[in-house]
Amino acid sequence: MNPTVGIAVILTVLQAAHCQMIKDLSACLLGQSLRVDCRYENKTSNPLTYEFSITKDNRKHVIHSTISVSENIYRNRANVTMHKNLVCLYLQSFTTSDEGVYMCELKATNDYTGNQIKNITVIKDKLEKCAGFSLLIQNTSWLLLLLLSLPLLQAVDFVSL
Repeated sequence: MNPTVGIAVILTVLQAAHCQMIKDLSACLLGQSLRVDCRYENKTSNPLTYEFSITKDNRKHVIHSTISVSENIYRNRANVTMHKNLVCLYLQSFTTSDEGVYMCELKATNDYTGNQIKNITVIKDKLEKCAGFSLLIQNTSWLLLLLLSLPLLQAVDFVSL
């Protein structure tokens, strides 16, 4: 085999093996809940696994995960939603005792380059409220319903004239 061809094949395999990359990790308050957004770039259709955890007192606590088992104290308070290139953790009844370093860990099936990990320090008094636009991303079903019903609402107004 030609060495140049061999190197090209290895580089192609290494590029294809890196399936996702975490682009951004952010946190905000949504009412009394904490929302942690883990945005990523996905270059494959392979299923994605995730883990959200918090480090407090030099100990890792798993909040919600498809990789390992979540701790009991978070099971009833935490849920995760997944959208295109976004995994969101919601932690209900967020208090100062939930402050710490939050971690998002992602892994695509058959991605042999390892897990992608990003951390963010969360302090309740320093959190901003979640922006309205990002709320629309989370709840697009009502927006879609509204847009689809606009012609009907206009028709009703026209008939009543």
